[in-house]
This record gives sequence, C-alpha cells and structure tokens, in this order.
Amino acid sequence: MPVVPVSTKHHPHDDAPDTAAAFARLSALPDGPERQALRDELVESWLPMARRVASRFRGRGENVEDLNQVAALGLVKAVDRYDPALGNAFESYAVPTITGEIKRHFRDHMWVLHVPRRVQDLRNRVRAALKDLVQTIPGRRPTVTEIAEYAHLSEDEVRTGLEALDCFAALSLDAELPGSEDGYDLADTLGEPDAGFDLVIDREAVKPALRTLPERDRTILYLRFFGGMTQLGIAQELGISQMHVSRLLSGCCATLREQVGTDAAQAPSHEGGRANTPGRP
Repeated sequence: MPVVPVSTKHHPHDDAPDTAAAFARLSALPDGPERQALRDELVESWLPMARRVASRFRGRGENVEDLNQVAALGLVKAVDRYDPALGNAFESYAVPTITGEIKRHFRDHMWVLHVPRRVQDLRNRVRAALKDLVQTIPGRRPTVTEIAEYAHLSEDEVRTGLEALDCFAALSLDAELPGSEDGYDLADTLGEPDAGFDLVIDREAVKPALRTLPERDRTILYLRFFGGMTQLGIAQELGISQMHVSRLLSGCCATLREQVGTDAAQAPSHEGGRANTPGRP
C-alpha cells in the first residue's frame, strides 16, 4: 500500500504535508479500495491543518469537539473536490472550503434568530475589531467611532454588527431583568394588543357618514352611544315613544353600515341585544 510522502519545506505551516504527488495519483485512480485508502490517508495527513482552522472559531458558543468534526467534514469535501490539474496548492483550496463549512454550521445551527448574511458579516468584522482594539485601549470599551475607523465601516454598520453580537442565544421570557428586586421579568416589558387603536379607526371612518344624518338622528345616536342613555330615557328627553327611538336607532345604524361597511360600524350592529346598556357607534 503506498504511503503519502510528507515534506514541510514548501509550505507555510509546519503541519502542512507535501501531498502534490499523492493527489495526482488519486485523480488518476479509478473508484475502488486503492483509491479509498489513498483518500483516507490524505484526509488524515491534513487533519492538523483542519483543526488549526477550527481553532480560530473557539469561544463563539460551540465546543471544540464539534468544531473539529465540522472542520473534518469540510476537509473531506475539499479532498474529494480538489483538482490538482488546475495548478493550485491544495491548502489554498482546502482552507476556504473548511472555513466555509464551519461558517455554514454557525449560520444553520447556532443562530437562534434568523439574521441576514450581510448582518452576520458585519457582526464578524465588528467582533474582530473589538478583539483587536481592547488590547490597544485598556480600561474601557472601544467607541462606535473607533470601531468604524478600524474596521472601515460606517457607524450605522457598526451599530448593526453590535446588535447582532447577541443573536446566537435568546433570553427566556421568564428571565429576571438585571437590577430587578421584585421579580420583574422580561415578559413584563412586552406590550399587548390595544383595542383602542381599532376604536380610533372605527370612529374616524364613521365621522363623514354621521355628518350626513338628520340632526335628530345624530342627537339620538349621541345620547345613546356617548351619553349612555337608555332608549326609554331618550324617548322621554325628545317626547317620542321608546318604540320610535328603537326604529330610529336601527335605521341610523343600517345607514351607517351601508356607507362605511360592516367593520367600521360593527359596534352599533348589536343595538337590539343591549338596549338598556351604554355603548358606542
């Protein structure tokens, strides 16, 4: 069984083997046990380089063993796809392939929130700038302006990158807020749907239609829905029968619904079922 020759004199790293001849032989071999064995030897020879690439991503929320495994997967893909006939060194092809595999792993498995690729790139550049700047600016955190100048980004891009730094993980809604002494948690800060907004829309939509009604009809609607008066009270106020008031109210509501639509006048449509309770048009 041929052994992959190892030489380090033509490579920038001590653990980079000289496998040019082995790759040339691999490309000429047909599928079979001999080719599989040579492929496995090539992968094993380049594993130290793959682990070195994986070490660049330590401290980002993933354990070392998983990083090494993803890097090894990228190395296998690089070995299978590398074409020595193109004249490029294997390492120059393998390093970007392994790096891309690790980055895809972070994008697909580590991000709790879906973040666009552009924002992820900004995050990485801001993170690298922060790491370098904290060594030259002791005692304080670099400012947005300093990060922007160092990373050649705009200040808005830096702010976007800083916001994305915490997107790998999410807080539970039951998490207690920092400095809270009475159990005030994150869920307490979230808003709820406000039905008042729908009421504003309905009132604004019905105003033009109300202006077209006769004055007596507008008075009856005002007393009923804004004055909170019962039909009997309105009848006594205007000197007409309660039955007449009921017919007028029904007619007014039907007219409003016809002009502004059922949604805008949904509240008055229930007049018959709450004749003795205050309401709104």
